[in-house]
Amino acid sequence: MKILMVLTSHNQLGDTGKPTGFWLEEFAAPYYVFHDAGLEVTLASPKGGQPPLDPKSDEPDAQTDSTRRFRSDVAAQNLLANTRRLDSLNAESFDAVFYPGGHGPLWDLAQDPHSIKLIEQFWATGKPVAAVCHAPGVLRQVKTPEGTALVKGKRVTGFTNSEEEGVGLTAIVPFLVEDELKKAGGLFERTDDWGEYAVVDGHLVTGQNPASSTVAAEELLKLLDL
Repeated sequence: MKILMVLTSHNQLGDTGKPTGFWLEEFAAPYYVFHDAGLEVTLASPKGGQPPLDPKSDEPDAQTDSTRRFRSDVAAQNLLANTRRLDSLNAESFDAVFYPGGHGPLWDLAQDPHSIKLIEQFWATGKPVAAVCHAPGVLRQVKTPEGTALVKGKRVTGFTNSEEEGVGLTAIVPFLVEDELKKAGGLFERTDDWGEYAVVDGHLVTGQNPASSTVAAEELLKLLDL
């Protein structure tokens, strides 16, 4: 089976002058869940090539077994350095799609027409769609074939307002994931800040935060009967 992982190409944290990008654990943990299950993993981003890494996710206190494994995995590093351009891909070539978070997706993927179209293709054909932490924000403009918001009436989770407040970026981000999912009609659920939590509704999987990356990926595998 083949899975597509879509990462951000955005590297600026609003107008703060600080860098952002994808969150390492949210890529590495799902990547190894999929890799170890025997899936063929393709990585993509809007601009292609090396996606920007949020440097905070590479600090010592953010390390996990998966991030440490990635740092010694030359093959995975080469794969990440050469992501495919998102506009060159279509859902027909894959069995599922997974979006890692980090703050970057709020600025590019949430509005990217190729990303929106791609998710709509996966959804319309009944293929699993998964996103973790800030990445559920990429769903906010996605529609079902009937023209309604994809998340309307569906159980969802994502980075909470209180977690955003906890990292001090409420006034910096272009939108709050929790608010946007609710605005689109999603039935937002959560656990305690920084706790592990993933929600499955049909073939949609969402995870709350970095700690939820592994469980969200495992729930996607279940939808693929793996």
